[in-house]
Amino acid sequence: MESGLFSVSIDFETSHLFFPTIIHWILGGLFALILITKVAPFMVAVKRGERTLPIIGESRDNFRFFGTFALIAAYFYLMAVVGDLFPYTGYGFLFVSIAFVLLMSLLYLHEWTKKALVIVVINAVVAPTLAWFVLAKLFTITLP
Repeated sequence: MESGLFSVSIDFETSHLFFPTIIHWILGGLFALILITKVAPFMVAVKRGERTLPIIGESRDNFRFFGTFALIAAYFYLMAVVGDLFPYTGYGFLFVSIAFVLLMSLLYLHEWTKKALVIVVINAVVAPTLAWFVLAKLFTITLP
């Protein structure tokens, strides 16, 4: 094989790291750009007293705040538990995702009207089912 301008040599032991390295550098650069253009001026304004830090000193809805953490923790725990009942089918993902989307939507629903509840239930069934169908059936990705 000739070595020259149009020859390519690939080191297969490290070739899989090429694009992740580029992506890491791009993400790092974007993060630095955000820090410089957004966070630094905001912190200067906080130091001058023109703005306040978010969350500190503000009221929050503790029920929704801690309910969200509880639902997320339960979601990941129960996905494994239910997934073990139906191994290699993705039903753990499907059933737990339906319950998770339903409960999360109900947690953040402000007006409990019949129309809103119907929309929440339809969304809770259709969205995870569609995601499960695309991932598990079309792309044959193993789900818990």
